[in-house]
Order: sequence, then C-alpha cells, then structure tokens
Amino acid sequence: MKRSLLLILLAVLLLMGGCIKKVAKDERPTDNSSSEIVEQNETTQDPVDSEQFSNFYPLTGMATNDDTEHRAIAVMVNNHPKARPQTGLSKADIIYEMYAEAEVTRFLAVFQSEMPKEVGPVRSARDYFIKLAKGLDCVYVCHGNSPDAKEMLDQGYIDHLNGLEYDGTLFQRSSERKAPHNSYISFENIEKGAQQNSYNLTEKPKAFTFLKKSEMELLQGEPASFVQISYGSSSFDVEFSYDEDSETYSRYSNHQQTIEYIDETPIKINNIFIIEAPHKVIDSVGRRDIDFEAGGKAYLLQKGKWNEVQWENREGRIVPVENGKEIGFVPGKTWVNVLPDKPGISRLVHLGAQEN
Repeated sequence: MKRSLLLILLAVLLLMGGCIKKVAKDERPTDNSSSEIVEQNETTQDPVDSEQFSNFYPLTGMATNDDTEHRAIAVMVNNHPKARPQTGLSKADIIYEMYAEAEVTRFLAVFQSEMPKEVGPVRSARDYFIKLAKGLDCVYVCHGNSPDAKEMLDQGYIDHLNGLEYDGTLFQRSSERKAPHNSYISFENIEKGAQQNSYNLTEKPKAFTFLKKSEMELLQGEPASFVQISYGSSSFDVEFSYDEDSETYSRYSNHQQTIEYIDETPIKINNIFIIEAPHKVIDSVGRRDIDFEAGGKAYLLQKGKWNEVQWENREGRIVPVENGKEIGFVPGKTWVNVLPDKPGISRLVHLGAQEN
C-alpha cells in the first residue's frame, strides 16, 4: 500500500514538473533585440541620418562602418579630347573643372571615400589647382607644372608627387596614347610614393556640410534637368542631364557622355556647383590666374533643381553660402565648374528642362 502511494506521488510530481517547465518556456519575456537589428539593417540606407553607421565620409557625407581616417588624394587629370575617356573619375568624391590655359580645361579629381586602381591621364600643375588641393589637405599628384606652380612645389607648399621626377617609376606611360596624354599612376604607387617621402596618409580632411534626409525632402528650387556650360569651345563645353530614377546627373563633353575608359562606367553626380571667379591671362601661352579668395555668384544644382547662391572660400575650401550660412550638399559626388566672372555664369550657363 505504501509502495503504491509513493509511486502515485512520484508520478504527480513529475507531471507538475513538466508543466512548470512548459510554462516557464512558453511565458518567458520575448527578446526583440535581434528582430530590431534585422529590421534596421533592411531599411534604406540614409547617408547622414542612419544611426546604425558609425562613420561618414567627410567629402561625400555617405555613412559607413568602415574606417574613414584616410588622407585625401588630389590628382590633376587631363581633359584634352585625346585624353578621353579618362580613368578613375567615377571614384572621385569631388572634381573641380576649370581652365588650364586658353580655352583648354583640366580636372582636379579628389579621392577619399574610394580609391580607383589607377587614375589618369595625369597632367601638369597650376598654382590655383594646388591651392584647392591644399584647402582639402590633399597629397597632390601631377605630371609637370607651370612656372608659378613649380615655385610652389619646390618650396614645399604641399605634399606632392610629380611625374617629372617619377616618370617610368611611380608614373607609367600607356602605349595606347601619345604623350602628353598617356601618363597614369596607380593608387598603390601613390601610397608607395607617399611612404618614400614620409607623407602622412591617415588624417582625413575637414567635412563639408551635408543635408539631412528631412532637409532633402523639403528641397526647393527651379527645375533644372538639363544644364549647358560654355567654356568657349565645343571641345570643352559641358552638358549635364538629370535622371529622376537615380536622382543623379550625367556629364557630357562635346555631346559625348563622360565614362570610364576601361569598363565604360558612367560618371554620376549628386551636386553640381557652378561658380564665377575673377580670371586673368598672365602669359603669352594663355595661362591664367584665378582668384579663389574673391567669393561671388554661384549656382547649386541638386535633385533636378537649381538655386542661385554665393560662394566663399572658407579655410581654403570653396563652399556654397546663403545669407552668410554654409549650404549643405546632397550626400554623394560633387562636380564644381569654375567660370570667368566676365561675362559671368548668367551668360555662360543655360539651365532648363531636358531638350529633345
């Protein structure tokens, strides 16, 4: 009898234990942290506002979890028709376009968030390009120089690599083009040259101001889906066309789209910043002096809209300003076109709807 009672009591205890375990398993508080992480990671990336990113790139405003402590590299890129298509431009954070001499324009391509395998054709320096590179604390890369630029480089005004010194070593000549349109340099060799000269490559530039998502949604302005910029020659005149789907501008020279030489990747731009600055011809070759201290009138194009603003030089950086306050760029790539203040951008720039 006692044995039977003990067996019954044991069975009851085992049954109760199973129920307790089941309740404990089914009713424990739900941990939603893992599902919240998944949900956050599946949302659209917001370059500035997203809290899941630890960093952002100072020259594009794009958010990232990667290390951004890298010095900017500024490369003088040839824009002669015989140098097109160029290599590496699609990776540049900012590109400055302006006269080198006469009616020939040249690019200063600034890289910080992305580094292409190779860039070029590399061309000779001008003093005002050097000043722009200095304002972003870049290592400056060129192949050749004007007399004024040579003086600045020789005096150590900026950390630099010049193809006149490293032709055939750090700089390589392409057999597919003729000099002076065939000098290229890899970013591996830029880093090698920087190390040889003890240049610091780990300090990022000061960040530009960028619009937040809420500010972009309220962005106002006149429609500007098509832009024509005159540099006085059909070979160097520029057009930009806006694509509503990607919310970017494509660039054209002489009606030919600006693409990468190797894989024909098109160059896509988020901000077009057009400024007028005092220009002065200083020699018989047609070399110029451009005053980047004066400030003045400018157009800023973003998301298919344009606004007239002012530009100022603030600590060496050319920035858009309105009522004394720096205006934010849309996060992404920026193209800066510099034009003479005479006759000025009101006559040299045509803005409007896409032409058929």
